[in-house]
Amino acid sequence: MSILSRALAPLAPVMVLPLLLSQVPANAAPAHQSHAAKTGPASTGATTDIIALPLSPVLPAGQRVCAAKAPSGLGYTMLRPATGATPAGSDIVLINYIGYLAATGAVFDQGMQSPLPVNGVIPGFSQGLQMMAKTGIARFCIPAAMGYGAQGSGPIPANSDLVFQVELVDYKTAAEVEAMRKAQAADPAAPKEAAAPSQ
Repeated sequence: MSILSRALAPLAPVMVLPLLLSQVPANAAPAHQSHAAKTGPASTGATTDIIALPLSPVLPAGQRVCAAKAPSGLGYTMLRPATGATPAGSDIVLINYIGYLAATGAVFDQGMQSPLPVNGVIPGFSQGLQMMAKTGIARFCIPAAMGYGAQGSGPIPANSDLVFQVELVDYKTAAEVEAMRKAQAADPAAPKEAAAPSQ
């Protein structure tokens, strides 16, 4: 279970994911495709290289810095800017994300199609989410004071600055999520697409 998910389990009911996913077309292409996926295999032979376990990716220094800083101290870089409405603190977002330590680049958490309440995450992450519009991708450089601070959390040492790359797939207000739950409970045979209003 991810760091964010553990902290938010009571706040993000299991039903939120299917409700939010109903807005994502089944044939939607992933946001990022590797060069090999676009052009085919890079080589024709298999290697005998052994992958060291546990798999612990480390991101390079250039992906651990942000280009701008908010007055609060939150660093940010809009990697794929998007326009439109942004989520409020009371909304529930559906995101793809990866979290890593600013000092070393070691990845500590990642998730795909993860539903999270905006105000149910660390302050720097919450503030960053409220700066994004749907389909946008951003990098957030979160100082320790806006993260886990002196206590740390799981694989995150105390007083660690954090970096997250986040893609905002979708978001709904708490009222919309509740209305979708009620509609689904009233008619469980109805298609999920019909029960989920678009924003």
